[in-house]
Amino acid sequence: MSQNGTASGSPQELVERVLAEARAGMDLVAIADEHSTVNLRWAGNTLTTNGVAGTRSLTVIAIDRRADGTSGVGVVARSGALPGQVADIVGAARAAARSAAPADDAGELATPDQARSDAQWSDPPARTDVTVLRGFAADLGETLRAAQGAGRKLYGFAEHEMASTFVGTSSGLRLRHDQPTGRLELNAKSPDMARSAWAGAATRDFSDVDVVGLDASLAQRLEWQARRLELPAGRYETLLPPGAVADLMINFYWEAGARGAAEGRTVFSKQGGGTRVGERLAALPVSLFSDPAYPGLECAPFVVAHESGQDSSVFDNGLPTGPTSWIAAGTLSALHSSRYSAGLAGLPVTPAVDNLVLAGEDSSASLEDMIASTKRGLLVTCLWYIREVDPQTLLLTGLTRDGVYLIEDGSVAGVVNNFRFNETPVGMLSRLAEAGATTRTLPREWNDYFTRCAMPPLRIEAFNMSSVSQAS
Repeated sequence: MSQNGTASGSPQELVERVLAEARAGMDLVAIADEHSTVNLRWAGNTLTTNGVAGTRSLTVIAIDRRADGTSGVGVVARSGALPGQVADIVGAARAAARSAAPADDAGELATPDQARSDAQWSDPPARTDVTVLRGFAADLGETLRAAQGAGRKLYGFAEHEMASTFVGTSSGLRLRHDQPTGRLELNAKSPDMARSAWAGAATRDFSDVDVVGLDASLAQRLEWQARRLELPAGRYETLLPPGAVADLMINFYWEAGARGAAEGRTVFSKQGGGTRVGERLAALPVSLFSDPAYPGLECAPFVVAHESGQDSSVFDNGLPTGPTSWIAAGTLSALHSSRYSAGLAGLPVTPAVDNLVLAGEDSSASLEDMIASTKRGLLVTCLWYIREVDPQTLLLTGLTRDGVYLIEDGSVAGVVNNFRFNETPVGMLSRLAEAGATTRTLPREWNDYFTRCAMPPLRIEAFNMSSVSQAS
């Protein structure tokens, strides 16, 4: 044990060794991250691989407080850092800070009375192992056998990660957060591989993943694909399931930063100067918000910034985050910011939070209910290869994948060709005709980066399917 009560070589020990190097005029921030992962993969109804892995990294942020009132910042990150390497890492960060240009976002570090944590500093890092997948693996085995008997081929993977993050500063902060993250992707194909359907699920521990139910929904979608229809490009009334809504709203969230808006560079910039905070964006009174304590989507209740960016700052490490409304009853109510970018924009400080929820008022309709009430429109399964075309309008382009279906008189008439879409989430919200019940979901395009989402299915008027795609 070290003199601070942490095991030698532990993440806490690395943080304490960094902070022991603090000197007058040179503040230090240490962030130690410990990750463990376990996964299963399968193809053609057969388990193929499984694995367990673990990594550790240490980020040292040195802040050179200069006599002229400016501050230079140096950041050095190392994977697999050992206690004996800490002095060299700190020395490299100090040297980088001394030679750095003055940091625009310079400020005082957060103090212990400003911060809060949801875990004990001295506890060992949380880790995942194969036991988290045990119950799921048994259900998966039965599902693979059932699919084989029914003539479906299942492909996919399940992954669980546990990340423990420890943040310490020379201003006295000692914060840590343990973050479990799980995801499942399941793809079903017909025996001739001509038909394909996809489903996904996000979870904290796999105890709530219904792989049997997901397979049943995929079987239905493959049946819908027995009849194929061709449709031209155009604007269609479109039903988006929660996962596709998540992919589009994540793009909205990433771009909803205070600094870009204040500088006139984004769709959230107000013509003539300022931001669009306070402006009505959505045709219905939907709300988009983040909350570190949202059930099932719990995340770090404080800022963790390994480097500074447009709306994040290393000086903000440890600042508390809490429930934040980005859109309130259809009106833009906040933009994510650091203390510095909030000052530039003249807005309250609202740091980004690592989850996102969209909800309508008194919305209880399921996707199936919305299909049943559709006279004629499209049902999209998922979106992929999403790219930004124009930040001034947040115009996105991308492709549909694994099933676009024509709905006629409340029933699915068959599968249609895929499309390339050109659409902006802001414009989409202005044409929002219906929002269903909010449920936890997994985005398809962005689930490598952002998994903690709860979204409703949406009915969008005149969704722009700009061209027919040959993608399958």
